[in-house]
Amino acid sequence: MADNQNFFERVYKIARLIPPGRVTSYGAIAKYLGAARSARMVGWAMNGSSLKEDIPAHRVVNKAGILTGKHHFDGTNLMQQLLEGEGIEIVDNQIQNLDKHFWDPFLELEEL
Repeated sequence: MADNQNFFERVYKIARLIPPGRVTSYGAIAKYLGAARSARMVGWAMNGSSLKEDIPAHRVVNKAGILTGKHHFDGTNLMQQLLEGEGIEIVDNQIQNLDKHFWDPFLELEEL
């Protein structure tokens, strides 16, 4: 259990660094943390982050830019509304121009 909590805290540390108007994927965070096969675990961390207001979980999507975690937000469209408020266009639960908005921790960050 402690290992999972440590991993979740590492995920949250990365998620806090995603700038407004940008998104990343569960897999990109997992890969950056040296756990490339742990995208699902990153998803679990994001699902559990709702009690932590300082984590912009709405900026973490699946690799195709689909808002797969949207049902973990209060309200039916809160995740989409938060992203649209940051200038990201969403059509049918999918980010448009994902390449323009994608934030890759490997390219953006020094090793933490």
